[in-house]
Amino acid sequence: MTFESTGQMDAAANPVAVENRSPATRTLQIAMIGTRGVPASYGGFETAVEEIGRRLVKRGHAITVYTRGSESREREYLGMKVVHLPAVPVKQLETLSHTGLSAVHAVFGRRPNAAFVFNAANSPFLPVLRARGIPTALHMDGLEWKRSKWGRRGKAYYRWAEEFGVRTADALIADAPGIGEYYDREFGVPTELIRYGAPILETAPTDGIRTLDLESGGYHLVVARFEPENHVLEIVEGYRASSATKPLVVVGSAPYAAEYTERIRAAAGDDPRIRFLGGVYDQDLLDALYFHAFTYVHGHSVGGTNPSLLRAMGAGTAVLAYDVGFNHETLDEHGLFFADAAEATERFTALEEDHERTVASGVQVRERAAVAFRWDDVASAYEDLALRLADRESMHDLGRRARRRSRAAL
Repeated sequence: MTFESTGQMDAAANPVAVENRSPATRTLQIAMIGTRGVPASYGGFETAVEEIGRRLVKRGHAITVYTRGSESREREYLGMKVVHLPAVPVKQLETLSHTGLSAVHAVFGRRPNAAFVFNAANSPFLPVLRARGIPTALHMDGLEWKRSKWGRRGKAYYRWAEEFGVRTADALIADAPGIGEYYDREFGVPTELIRYGAPILETAPTDGIRTLDLESGGYHLVVARFEPENHVLEIVEGYRASSATKPLVVVGSAPYAAEYTERIRAAAGDDPRIRFLGGVYDQDLLDALYFHAFTYVHGHSVGGTNPSLLRAMGAGTAVLAYDVGFNHETLDEHGLFFADAAEATERFTALEEDHERTVASGVQVRERAAVAFRWDDVASAYEDLALRLADRESMHDLGRRARRRSRAAL
C-alpha cells in the first residue's frame, strides 16, 4: 500500500474523532530512535517521546526508547523499555553515533513492527532499518540547515540528509503545516502532520520566582538558546529602547555562540530592567516562570511548532512572537508579532499600556492550546501511523524518485 496524497496529511485534524475512535485491534512493538531518550530532561523531542510513549504503553503497545547520557540507568521508565547506548561526545558526531548504534541494536534484536526516527540528520540509518523489514517514519523537525550554528559543511549535510530521508523513509512526519508545505514544494511528497502537545497549567507556586525577586505578572520572559535565528538580540535591543517598566527576564545560554552572546550582553548594557538567568533546568521553576510571566517573548524563526511556545500558551501567558508563518499558525493570530527591534519596541510598550487586553490574550492562547495541542491526540496520531506502517503503507515508491526542486545557496 502507498500514501496516495501528494500533500500534507493532518493525522490529528479532528481531535474529537481521534479521541472517540475504537481502540487499536492489535498491539505493536514500536522503537523510538534518534533522541536523548527518557526521562525527558532536555528538549522537545525528548518530551514528545516521553509523552507519546507512556500513552501508547497504556494502550497496550510495547515501546522501546533508545537513550543516551541519562543519569538514570533504569531499564524501564513509565512502562517503556529503555535501552542505554553510548555516543561519541563531539557536537557533530554525538547524535549520529548514538543513532547508528541504536539502529544496529534494533536490527539484531526482536524486530519492531514500526520505528520512529527523530531528526532528519539521522536519515542515513533508515536503509539499515528497512533492510531488516522495519517500516520507518522519519520526523523531519525544522529547517535545520538554516541555523547559524552549523558551518557550511554542516548546512550542506542537513540539506543532503533531508533529501536522503525523503528518498528512503516510509513516512515523513512534519510538526507544523509550514514544514509539510516545504516538503511538498521542494520534493512533491506527502507528510504526516503530527504536532506536539502543550502542557496545560492552571496554577503554579510563586516560591521559585520570589527567590529570583520576581512578582507574578510582573515581568516579560524569554526562553531560548542564544542563536541568531531565535532573535534574542533583537528582543533585547527592542526592549531596551522601550518605555516598559516590567523587567525582561532572559532564560537561556549559547553553548556554541560566544560572540553572539557578547553582542546580546552589549545590547543590554547596564539596563537594570534586563536580567539574564542563564540556563534553568529545574522544570518546576521553569513552569512557574512561564505561568507567572506577564508576556512570553518568542523569537524562534526556523523551527516548526515550537515546544517553548506551546508551554507558554498552556500556561495562559500572552505571547509576543517573531513574525513568521510557523508562529502565526501555532497562535492562530492570538498574539502580537514583531519583525525587528524597532517593532519589538512598539509591542512592549503596547502590551504594558493595555494590561486588560494582554491578560485576555493569555486566556485565548491557553484555550487554543487546550483544543489544538493535546498530547492524547498526538499519541493517537502516532498510533494510527504505526498501525499503517505495520500494514505496509509506505510513500517509499514515490519518495525514492524524488529530487530537490530548488538549489538555493547555503
